[in-house]
Amino acid sequence: MGLFDVGGNDPILAAAQFRALARQVLVLYAILVINAATLAYNRYGTAPDWLTLGVPLGLFAICAVRVISWIRAMRQPPEGAAASKQLQATKLATLGLSIAFPVWAAALLADGDAVGSVHVMFFVTVNTLVVMQCLAQLQAAVRVILAMALPMSLYYLIFGDQILQLMMIDFIVVLIGMAITQNLAYRDFCRLVGLTVENGRLARIDALTGLPNRRSFVTRLEAAIARAAAGNGHLSVGVLDLDGFKPVNDSLGHRAGDDLLRLVGQRLQEHDLCWVARFGGDEFGLIIEGDVDLDALGKRLCDAIGQPYPLSAGSARIGASIGFARYPDAATSADTLIERADFALYHAKARHRGASACFIPEYEAKLRDGAAIEQALRRADMETEFSLLYQPIVDVMEGRVEAYEALARWNSPSLGPVSPADFISVAERSGLIQRLTQILFRQALDAMQTWPAEMCLSFNLSSQDIASHESLAALSRLIVESGVAPGRILFEVTESGLMRDLVDAQRALVQLRTLGVLITLDDFGTGYSSLSYVQRLPLDRLKIDRSFIVRIGEDETSLNIVRSILDLCRHLGLRCIVEGVETSEQMRVLRAAGCRSMQGYLFHRPMPAADLAGFQSKLRLLPDLAAGSPKEAAGGVGAGESSIDRDPIGLCA
Repeated sequence: MGLFDVGGNDPILAAAQFRALARQVLVLYAILVINAATLAYNRYGTAPDWLTLGVPLGLFAICAVRVISWIRAMRQPPEGAAASKQLQATKLATLGLSIAFPVWAAALLADGDAVGSVHVMFFVTVNTLVVMQCLAQLQAAVRVILAMALPMSLYYLIFGDQILQLMMIDFIVVLIGMAITQNLAYRDFCRLVGLTVENGRLARIDALTGLPNRRSFVTRLEAAIARAAAGNGHLSVGVLDLDGFKPVNDSLGHRAGDDLLRLVGQRLQEHDLCWVARFGGDEFGLIIEGDVDLDALGKRLCDAIGQPYPLSAGSARIGASIGFARYPDAATSADTLIERADFALYHAKARHRGASACFIPEYEAKLRDGAAIEQALRRADMETEFSLLYQPIVDVMEGRVEAYEALARWNSPSLGPVSPADFISVAERSGLIQRLTQILFRQALDAMQTWPAEMCLSFNLSSQDIASHESLAALSRLIVESGVAPGRILFEVTESGLMRDLVDAQRALVQLRTLGVLITLDDFGTGYSSLSYVQRLPLDRLKIDRSFIVRIGEDETSLNIVRSILDLCRHLGLRCIVEGVETSEQMRVLRAAGCRSMQGYLFHRPMPAADLAGFQSKLRLLPDLAAGSPKEAAGGVGAGESSIDRDPIGLCA
């Protein structure tokens, strides 16, 4: 690049130079005009009018044109080539004014005395230094000024009188010093612009995968929405979450997990089906422009993610679930589209992991209901509005109750009875679950004070309870304060809750076990069901999910699965509980398979603490129980039971 080239090959630097000059160039022209006006006034009457009036007015007009040009450009600062063009015009204007003002000033020297000559030279030198200072970020213009000023200075240094010679010596020294310091400052300016650009790039890029991050995703989505709105077009937003990433991360190590995330990002980009960003963790965002078959796209992406990954620590295989939201059907703003795609993802995971779901209008009611529940939950007096029902876990071999599972119920003053299926998930998403857990656990411990000494409590914990040191400490404190023997407490945890972070879950369960409490793995068989983590976790019991029990009397596959789990428990030294037992036939088949701990409506529906004593006094021995009908057996559920009791969901399940 030449000494006097603006350097338009760096559009970002050009835009930064324009922004820096815009704050100074108007000051430059103001100083030039004021200094020229004072010099013309001083020489008025001693020099010809065309020199003191005509020429200055012409120079002022040129300055005014440049000022107007800059003001217009500053209204919408140019970028790239437009910024370079404006800088090129500034350099040319500097060249012209660097010639015009000194030549005009030199013409005034012929008609003045020594004092007037000093004034003229003062005008020339001060203006030169001011212009250099104001144009410091445009080194091409500074070099133009130097190219004009040095020959003039040398001329007066050789042919001027002694005063002018001394002034020129000082001027040249200052001129060269300013040129050097400004050049150094300009290099720092360029480095700062480069660092700013790099920092901006890093702020928009995910450091692990190299993909755009959530901030870039929102910016890109807003631009895509603007294009779609202008052209009456369509687009869709996707939120993709990996299934089974935590087990890989925990078993093969965090480095393998990082490599896996990078490979997932590459695989999503290779298919060139959408614009991809990483939101964080194992979640990715997708932008799909145009009217696309989202079901087919979701299947292709899920199939692609589901292929094996070769890692240095070993091969891994994971899945993916995706939620989609269409513009403008689902929403018209970026934030709302992402929110609704995320809700569709939640629906996809709840319905069937490893598949995709698209937001539909029916979800809108669920969103509104969820928002209403969250607001009511935040306003709720949890101490009085929430209560517990208890469902017995029966030892069918001895015909006795071995434990009661505490099940949360909420009667909201504004919403009425709210299903645990609704308020538990909202409490988890809103961060209120830990407080609710502690309040209800205290209620359960208070109820245990009247129970027989051998009676146990089964209490559900959420993944947030397990992940929080504060929550575990609070639960431990409540146990100690209650005086209840820790061995009478069974904490139930779900597979899905544990698999979010197996390492932390293992640490938390070990911490609980040090108190002497027992740990039950709930809903076994519906999640990952990995034998490796069952062995690694400090478990005491497994609870077989009710989905295997519904057809156990007529479905050999279900029975074989239950037998396999029972054999697993025997080999691992774990006790097995079967939930969802509703008929005498189911109980008979399970008992024949070797199961003795059962829970379900055959024995009793969930009941208030005040009814437990009466229930225990009526509980019959197994032969009588097996011979009776479900309704006759210990107050079992009749045909009129409510839907909330037909599907009890334990606290934090």
